[in-house]
Amino acid sequence: MRRQCGFTLLEALVALAVIAIGLSAAMRAIGMATQATSELRQRQLALWVADNRLAEIRARGLFPGLGSEQGEAEQAGEKFLWHSDVKPTPNPLFRHVDIRVSGSDTTMPLAQLSGFAVRPLQ
Repeated sequence: MRRQCGFTLLEALVALAVIAIGLSAAMRAIGMATQATSELRQRQLALWVADNRLAEIRARGLFPGLGSEQGEAEQAGEKFLWHSDVKPTPNPLFRHVDIRVSGSDTTMPLAQLSGFAVRPLQ
């Protein structure tokens, strides 16, 4: 009896099963990477909103009053909600400003930034 060269049906099915498992794992990894990239983009845009808010206070030469303030900003076509808390410092010429930014659909902050505002010289 001569031996036939090639694969048996069982060997071919096992090979296909291994390939299918490997491809499904690769697709899952690609999906997770895409989701992580989207989240990082959201966080970066939120940080830019906070940075823009602090830069606006400084550029206008405003000396913000103590307390809280909130508003809405748009960055790269997406809406964000910002909330700022202004607190006193030991030096009366400075105010401590904390800015938190969240997405328009969530209250969980995506970014937080702290800085100082300086009283303009008169």
